[in-house]
Amino acid sequence: MHIISTRRGKPLLAASIVSAAANATLLMPSLATAHAIAGDRVFPSTLAVDDPGVGDEANLEYGHQRVPGDNGDQGINTFQFEYDKLITQRLALSVDGTYALQNNPTARGFDNFGVGLKYLLYVNEPHEFMSSIGVNAELGGTGSKAIAASFSTISPTVFAGKGFGDLPDSLAYLRPIAVTGEAGPALAIGAGHPNAFNYDFTAQYSLPYLQQHVHDIGLPQPLANTIPLVEIPLSRSQGQTTGTVNPGFIWINRYGQFGIEAQIPINRASGSRVGILVQAHIFFDDVAPTTIGKPLFQ
Repeated sequence: MHIISTRRGKPLLAASIVSAAANATLLMPSLATAHAIAGDRVFPSTLAVDDPGVGDEANLEYGHQRVPGDNGDQGINTFQFEYDKLITQRLALSVDGTYALQNNPTARGFDNFGVGLKYLLYVNEPHEFMSSIGVNAELGGTGSKAIAASFSTISPTVFAGKGFGDLPDSLAYLRPIAVTGEAGPALAIGAGHPNAFNYDFTAQYSLPYLQQHVHDIGLPQPLANTIPLVEIPLSRSQGQTTGTVNPGFIWINRYGQFGIEAQIPINRASGSRVGILVQAHIFFDDVAPTTIGKPLFQ
């Protein structure tokens, strides 16, 4: 059985990454060459929808959902990982995988492993806009037969993000808002296997942006480094749309982030109960910019 991936190649694990002193350096200009940054805007690496930038980073995620199965509802726990390596400042290579445990019927093992390439296409700093293109391949037969699909899929994808820091002074308190999205087909290799079209969105309100670029309202830690958000990952295949609405938050500093979200199914085919996603993410391009986080080619 092919499990429902919580991030189509972006993973997680719960961890405590806390450093209140890092708040002052969160969005400093020295970050301008790392992560998904356009002008004053940092687009965080969200849990279910990929950000519009490239970086040298590692992501770990834990997810839990109850979804319809052949024998009724089944619970699925997933442990995902992804490592992204910068080839150049604009091009990144990724590898990812998911270990799943499910019941009804009981099965466990790795889903198919994936590899991907992503290229940072365009950045407009004054208007806080960023776009990338990429392709991810899920390699059929590389996972457990009890969990993974036997066929491969190729997913060319377009990514974009827009911050609203260019709004006029009369709308200053809307400037911390940002939206991101990605869209593209998941093309099955081989006859008789279903294709899908994935289209995902996020809406974010950055409290660090509010504090540093709109008005310092004196938020204490850890709230001052928090980004509340809602993600909506959707997929359409064989005439059926599935997906979730994921409210949650991300706590971020210069070196990494921690996130947690609920997963609310949009219909019965998407799940029977509210699930959860938990993320820990490390920015190697800031933790070790001259060694492991350095692009292979400058």
